[in-house]
Formats: sequence, C-alpha cells, structure tokens
Amino acid sequence: MKLKTRILFALIACLTLGLAPFQPEPHIWGKMKWIAGGAKGMGFMDYWDTFLHGIPWLFLSYFLTLALLRKK
Repeated sequence: MKLKTRILFALIACLTLGLAPFQPEPHIWGKMKWIAGGAKGMGFMDYWDTFLHGIPWLFLSYFLTLALLRKK
C-alpha cells in the first residue's frame, strides 16, 4: 500500500472512529480533558476506550511523519 493511501485511510479512520460519537463533543476530546483534569473516577475501561479512540490518531501522525521524512 502506498504512503498516500495509508495517510488517506488513517485520516478517514480519525474522522470516523477517532472522533465518534460526535455529540455533544468528540469522544476522544472529552477523554483527553478528563485525563488532563486528573482522571478522577476513571477506570480501566475508560483508559482502554481512550486508547482505542486514539489509535487512528497515532497511525495518522506516524504516516505523516514518514511522509515528511521521505521528502528530505
């Protein structure tokens, strides 16, 4: 699979899986605010959920870094 295809796939995953559910705010954003606020009351499933919603963002950042490094 070409790098451009991987970046596109990761971007689509970020916009769907990474942000879902969208209302009242993106799920990953709410979890990140919760962790930044001290993560009081957060259990294992909340951390696991954050990890699963964060995977597309990790892939996107990895593929974008690869693309930037290959341009040099």
